[in-house]
Amino acid sequence: MSDAPEGRPALFTRVTPEGSAAPAVRELAEEVPVAIEYNGIGYAVLMATPADVADLVLGFALAERLIGRDDAPFDVDAHATEQGIVARATLPQERTEALLSRVRHRASESSCGICGVENLEQAIRPLPPVTGRTLADKGAIFRALDELARHQPLNARTGAVHVAALAAADGSIRLAREDVGRHNAFDKLIGAMRRRGWQWDDGFALLSSRCSYELVEKAVLADCPLLATISAPTRLAAERAAGAGLPLAVLARPDAILLSGDWLES
Repeated sequence: MSDAPEGRPALFTRVTPEGSAAPAVRELAEEVPVAIEYNGIGYAVLMATPADVADLVLGFALAERLIGRDDAPFDVDAHATEQGIVARATLPQERTEALLSRVRHRASESSCGICGVENLEQAIRPLPPVTGRTLADKGAIFRALDELARHQPLNARTGAVHVAALAAADGSIRLAREDVGRHNAFDKLIGAMRRRGWQWDDGFALLSSRCSYELVEKAVLADCPLLATISAPTRLAAERAAGAGLPLAVLARPDAILLSGDWLES
């Protein structure tokens, strides 16, 4: 699949408070259904940007706990159809039971990721502790924020997509992935890192979104040592992060950042 999708131009009328009106052409971000199959089983359909699909499928498998932190990456066969994209992957044999268990639980779920689960224990499952620790300081987050826009070419053209970035301990951005969905963007980043054999290496993740509990869970399952987000966390997200030992840097803006956790005390 193409890793540099082109948006489609659309004609609008641009109006101003003063009452002027003029034609305006705007590039619109692509959003297509991606049907994911693991071991021949239809598992999920995600609405996503049609780029870096293999990264998405790998990162999503980790977020769904179909594979573990230390499992090797797998190949993904993705092809376009008239309706969207079909992506197929084969999980290791020892992960079959985990796959079948999740398929049973997902049978009545909706796209929100939590609606339809059979009980609260399935919705809010225990998280493993974060084992790494970032060496980044406050300045590194500000430097990453300053650099982030340069890693959002699709958003620069469309204004409609999120980005998830891997920042080094000094704040330089090593890798980034864009998608119309904030969850997809983070899954793509995590999948891309695993496919390259990269670790967090004392760095952190920077996301152009709010800090939801799902994003906290993805960060913890990927053993991310620090999660920075442009907007605020929900209370559940903050509680889940604290319980797993994941430090947060939220409402990350050029003039100030809110920090949680004791990572700056070391």
